Amino acid sequence: MSSPVLKMTTLDCADVRAQTAFWSGLLGWQVAHEQDEYAMLVPGDGGDGGRGAALGFGQVPDYQPPSWPDAGGRKQFHFDLACDDLAATEARALELGATLADPQPGETWRVLLDPAGHPFCLTDAANW
Repeated sequence: MSSPVLKMTTLDCADVRAQTAFWSGLLGWQVAHEQDEYAMLVPGDGGDGGRGAALGFGQVPDYQPPSWPDAGGRKQFHFDLACDDLAATEARALELGATLADPQPGETWRVLLDPAGHPFCLTDAANW
């Protein structure tokens, strides 16, 4: 039996279109499907033969964002994004609607919150 393949990670949110615009703009991914209740992004131009994982967004009534930091573990998950230019990527994320989380974990990582409040981390690609 072969292992399952991750095809999509879906984030709950209140405003699907805002999430789609933010993550598409930050990652440079193509919008494969978008409506008020649900959207899907795929890497690059989408011509990868279905090998890449997609990123989805689902509207949840009365959505409550996770907190940062949260010692109780209710943040649910977060993305770690490796960046060639950490400062430029942070600036782009802020321009697209992210906010800087407080507190920050140190000098080598930057924690930001996407427009729906999901935390994500930026770090220098050389650290990977």
